[in-house]
Amino acid sequence: MPETGPPPRLVDVTHHALPRTLFSRLARAVRALGTENLRDTYQTTFWFDFGLPTALPEQAILALRRRLPAPSRRRVAGVEWWLSRMRTSDVRVDFHRDRDEALFARTGVTAHPACSTVLFLGRCRGGLLAVTDAPPDEANPAFAPDPLEADLVRPWPNRLVLFPGDATHGVLDARNAIPTGRLPWPTPLRLALVMNWWRRKPEGVPPFARSRRYPALRLPRRVPGANSTSRHASTW
Repeated sequence: MPETGPPPRLVDVTHHALPRTLFSRLARAVRALGTENLRDTYQTTFWFDFGLPTALPEQAILALRRRLPAPSRRRVAGVEWWLSRMRTSDVRVDFHRDRDEALFARTGVTAHPACSTVLFLGRCRGGLLAVTDAPPDEANPAFAPDPLEADLVRPWPNRLVLFPGDATHGVLDARNAIPTGRLPWPTPLRLALVMNWWRRKPEGVPPFARSRRYPALRLPRRVPGANSTSRHASTW
């Protein structure tokens, strides 16, 4: 009988994913936001079509695009991005599969991104990212699959995690256990930039340029013709 090894990993991890200077600027700007829009951080998403970046996360996306497998890189039309900011003593995001939420609400049709990435901006207490191909189970705390057999990734500065867009994923609490409620001691924020890479634009997701959120992330507006020899931040 042939031997069977462990199942293939769902995640691909890249260390030092961004150039040091760009990563430092991004992490510093996100920390400067403090608790701005913290309650709605996961519902505040933006669309970027690889054009002229208007925010530091979009500069990071242009730099990270080459980290995608070549087939995915050729097929994606853009990125839906948002900031993941939570205290691992009070994890409020259940295990889930990313989808076009507006399309699902309108039609019941489920559409997943081509792939998903998480760029960690720092360390934290606990807070492992768990990725699995098992579906979420609403009967369990945090909708965690039972048993939870998942790839686990520790948050670390400038660490990028890539996984399939239809994979189930969630965050473990400060004890690296499945969240069951608020823990008695508060922890600092766990910070990350989340990027879903789509073959088509999900419904109702606005570009950052049309938003008034997160002024600390905004890039200076370029004046046409002011520097015709300057190069785009995506070329490196």
